[in-house]
Amino acid sequence: MKRMQLVELEDLPWFPAVLRDGGTAYLELAARVSGHGALLVPPLADAILATGATRVIDLCSGGGGPARIVADALADRGLPVDVLLTDLYPNPRAFAHAAEGARGRIAGRSTPVDATDVPAELTGFRTIFNAFHHFPPARARAVLADAVAKRQPIGVFELVSREPAMLAGLLTAPLGVTFTVPFWRPFRWSWLLWTWLIPLMQPFVLWDGIVSWLRIYSVDELRALVADLDAPDWTWEIGQIKLGSAPLHATYLIGRPTGARPAPVEGAGPA
Repeated sequence: MKRMQLVELEDLPWFPAVLRDGGTAYLELAARVSGHGALLVPPLADAILATGATRVIDLCSGGGGPARIVADALADRGLPVDVLLTDLYPNPRAFAHAAEGARGRIAGRSTPVDATDVPAELTGFRTIFNAFHHFPPARARAVLADAVAKRQPIGVFELVSREPAMLAGLLTAPLGVTFTVPFWRPFRWSWLLWTWLIPLMQPFVLWDGIVSWLRIYSVDELRALVADLDAPDWTWEIGQIKLGSAPLHATYLIGRPTGARPAPVEGAGPA
């Protein structure tokens, strides 16, 4: 099945921020409870070691959840990198919440950052968690080309994959939204209104979840993206990560200037 470029509601500039932020808060909770976010760390840790990076520029941060999970896991591995959260639609409250208890390792940028044209002063290892699928091929290629042009390594990670079991799980999202909204952070009382009294949050999360599933780049499609780049002196790692015992996989793409190749990591490998 080929990737389909449909429209996610949260990508629309006019879409209400209260719903957009609720959707990202739900995804942050799901990633934290499932433990899948931490499974993305091994290939990223190897790449950070290979590049010597001490700072992560997280693009398309949303609610900041995956980046905080990954930052904590990196610190546990002896890699206490500084993380700057950025987004085209910044969520300062969520960024501040992600920074709590991080001992100064995490900060947020309140001005918009376009992943296809990152300000030159934002140097560091770029990451995109669960958001690369938002970009159609031309813009996805532009995200990677901007990293190449500015000589900044980049890692793209997606917990959702175009697998039947993943779609089955996404179809249960309305129930998950209904019962977990009190646990979303940083909490907003307005989310109860749009979930329990006027149930708009459930169809929004369901629609965007299914569209995300259809838009995810497969390993072969990621290879096609980098094949068209003018980056002869770059190394690209593209692979999958098994998500526990379920028949589910995350995908990743890591690009960096040519140098020492990261050692293989358990649970992940080029596909």
